[in-house]
Amino acid sequence: MRRLLPCTILSLFAACSSDSAAGTVGNDILKRPRGLENVELVTAADNPLTAAKAELGKQLFFDARLSGTGQMACAACHLPEKAFTDGKALSTRDDGKQNTRNSPTMHNVGYYERLYWDGRAKGLEANVLAAWKAQIGGKPEEVAARLAGVDAYQKSFQAAFGKGPDETTVVHALASFLRSLRSGDSAYDRWEASGRKEGLSEAAVKGHELFSGKAGCIVCHTPPLFTDRLFHNAGVGMLAENPDIGAAAKNALDDASKTGAFKTPTLRDIAKTAPYFHDGHATTLREAVKYMASGGTENPHRDPLLLDRGLTDAEIDQLVAFLETLTGNQPWTAPKLP
Repeated sequence: MRRLLPCTILSLFAACSSDSAAGTVGNDILKRPRGLENVELVTAADNPLTAAKAELGKQLFFDARLSGTGQMACAACHLPEKAFTDGKALSTRDDGKQNTRNSPTMHNVGYYERLYWDGRAKGLEANVLAAWKAQIGGKPEEVAARLAGVDAYQKSFQAAFGKGPDETTVVHALASFLRSLRSGDSAYDRWEASGRKEGLSEAAVKGHELFSGKAGCIVCHTPPLFTDRLFHNAGVGMLAENPDIGAAAKNALDDASKTGAFKTPTLRDIAKTAPYFHDGHATTLREAVKYMASGGTENPHRDPLLLDRGLTDAEIDQLVAFLETLTGNQPWTAPKLP
């Protein structure tokens, strides 16, 4: 059971710091990273992104006081050194129960209109509120009162929102922090900026050629986000006795044609986010690449884009070499909790 007290969480992430100013987001959150200069964030009209909100949301994300037990922060399932995943096949909730799906990366979630593996949350604010209540068992009114009793938080909420903590301001702060988690400036991005002249190994360059050609990866994992932000059935988990129907569920897209379909995960930072797929069944990146390159698992709802590409072992290795160049280069500093 992964229940972490605030001091424990901070000790885990202190080693991730690359900025001497504790409590800062690191770089300018309004600055678009290399490779994502032309991609617009998806924002809510009533929650424009500001540094003050993101800074506050960063503290809240790591503060176990938001949970029902007071022992589990959002960060328990989203570790910075793992690109804000948890390294587990299936995540665990504040009440100790195990989820049926894997914790996805929080990097670049600010670019999505629909969140969760099945797309059931329309917008980041809806996603944050649902996860706050379900995953860490937060009771908004109780948490707001708890935070209001902390003088430093009162000042931060007033500075960010002109009012104290409540359900809306907590959600808006957390969503703002998540929008600041933009992953770019990878080896791939620097290679592109050089006119594809320098920065990648021969194997990675060949992997890029496969990615864009024979392997067909680029169709769904479209640059620069390396996702089409859509939902596809690759057959993951479809041989189970009671398979997860994903986006077809009534609380998701409610579209029978999307039975067994799940969001196309971003490939940015993919080398850090094992295990893979919504059920976490692939333990290594090579295993995940080979599964997809072979066409996934056949089932009546499999997306026609899923084909056996007939790749050799050497070509699989080259694809992996390319995907490893998509790891971002963002500075990180753990927040100081009040």
